[in-house]
Amino acid sequence: MLIQWLRAAPAVLLGVTIGGAIVVTSVIRGESSPIPTRHEVPIITVFDNYAVNPELTTQWGFAAVVMSPSVNILFDTGSDGRILLSNMAKLKIRPKDIHKVVTSHVHPDHLGGLKEYLKVNSDVEVYIPASFPDSVRESITTSGARYRDITGALQIDEGVFTTGEMGTSPIEQSLVIDTSEGLVVLTGCAHPGIVNIVRRAKEVVPNRAIALVMGGFHLGSASDNELHWIIQDFRKLRVNKVVPSHCSGERARERLEAEYKENYIAGGVGNVLTLR
Repeated sequence: MLIQWLRAAPAVLLGVTIGGAIVVTSVIRGESSPIPTRHEVPIITVFDNYAVNPELTTQWGFAAVVMSPSVNILFDTGSDGRILLSNMAKLKIRPKDIHKVVTSHVHPDHLGGLKEYLKVNSDVEVYIPASFPDSVRESITTSGARYRDITGALQIDEGVFTTGEMGTSPIEQSLVIDTSEGLVVLTGCAHPGIVNIVRRAKEVVPNRAIALVMGGFHLGSASDNELHWIIQDFRKLRVNKVVPSHCSGERARERLEAEYKENYIAGGVGNVLTLR
């Protein structure tokens, strides 16, 4: 089944290929909207405190939509459901076209928009870390949606995996998407350590290259020495491209851009990355 790709209203995607087959685009006003083939995986940032598209609203937090060939997933919900839904509308993404929601961790800048989102689409299963308080489960079921507690690594759908619970304070899960270009690692805040998350991704889906690491890297307070070793670990793990946003920190973004050059992609709301 082909994905319903931004079908609710017309948009146009402008972008260039950044090495390999990863196309970087942003959604703006236009006349027509392409539909990806079964081999394309668009990942659209719909909530962030950085902006790629100035028509969208920024606020502290993170959320992204993953459109795999078999399922549309909302990963995290930002801190404000009204902003989340507004940005999705401007990006021509219908809430009811989302099949599953995955929440990385309990912090409100990633979970805060869930209640508002479920008001407009409760026909979803919400994948939450098992460590979440029961109040979150009650809120999900009251809305009419379903939840699934996650402990260990799990295949959510064809080519889409969760790392399972990692870390301690807070406990967090990340997404791993297996594409023809390699693995995409999508993080909320990377509290368990961005390098640890990439290593776990390689355990969850063995013998696959890391095409892209994207999301919040939680490096705002990292020293230059710490950033040096993180970059060295990324190289050892053969991370091909990086898209730091949200809580990654300005210095970390600068260092990663200097290291990765054309394989660095600035993250922010409005980013559309299509892996082929």
